[in-house]
Amino acid sequence: MKVGMGFAASKTLLSAVELGLFTELAQAHLTVDEVVQRLKLHPRGVRDFLDVLVSLNFLKRDDATGKYSNTPETDYYLDKKKMLSYVGGFLEMVNGRGYEYWGHLTEALKTGKPQNELKGQKDNNLFDVLYADPEKLRLYLRGMTGNSSTSALALAHKFNWAGYKTFTDIGTAQGCVPAQLAMKHPHLTGVGFDLPPCEPIFNEFIADLKLSDRIKYVPGDFFKDEMPKGDVIIMGHVLHSWDLEKKKMLLKKAFNATNPGGVTIVYETMIDPSRKQAAALLFSLHMLIQREEGFNFSSEQCKSWMEEAGFTDVKFETLVGNHTMVVGHKPK
Repeated sequence: MKVGMGFAASKTLLSAVELGLFTELAQAHLTVDEVVQRLKLHPRGVRDFLDVLVSLNFLKRDDATGKYSNTPETDYYLDKKKMLSYVGGFLEMVNGRGYEYWGHLTEALKTGKPQNELKGQKDNNLFDVLYADPEKLRLYLRGMTGNSSTSALALAHKFNWAGYKTFTDIGTAQGCVPAQLAMKHPHLTGVGFDLPPCEPIFNEFIADLKLSDRIKYVPGDFFKDEMPKGDVIIMGHVLHSWDLEKKKMLLKKAFNATNPGGVTIVYETMIDPSRKQAAALLFSLHMLIQREEGFNFSSEQCKSWMEEAGFTDVKFETLVGNHTMVVGHKPK
């Protein structure tokens, strides 16, 4: 019953993010009436709405004053003004795109066809559709930042960057990963590589963080163009979108772009060996709903594909949460 009604708790959180509730509460603790006024809501359901978020541990309530406030976690991750730790961009994208489409999972299971913007369309390239609409593009790129922010921070701290000078982030989107790496490691310079429509949004994001002197954008299509070279090639949340042939082709291109003695890092929510942990399996169903192709995979599968591409000493470890990092070396 709890799982069956899980969408109710999910939509409560998604609406709170959509309304900017956590950003408001990061500025001041508020009563029910103050929340109604600040967010321009009808008063009828707001107290229950806030108390649901308290019960789910997203908010705190001071019973003496009647004021609500963020928890330390929501203050850090769901305040829009905290650019590099804000994961709400992903939840905004889920609210704007994923929530509705998951309602058609049964049809996807019966037909094997996407249930999103591609439904009934001749064009089966989701990125063509998304990138043609400026609003959808910004929503999608903010979502990618939200999805990668914790991984980017973990990557900056967990991987030993001392022996490397340059990196290339493949499918960089808004530039979250290059920004985190550059801020943590002043000796690094890097490149973000993605389709041309992303460039102005990337440049704006990097400029706001005052990193334009060390982080550059290279527009291109990784199916048509060679990847920019670097000591470290990063592919985060890229491979799941494609079929096996394209996965292997992208890893071979990454091998070619990796400088001798360098490494390629792949990070994803990967399927565990027992196939009993839900997160990565649910994400594979997400690919069923979102794309004509694409599927999730295990760290062992990724390791074998990287070895086939030419990488040696391939190892994997937990990056953060349910994300795994697979690192392959290119011989000198």
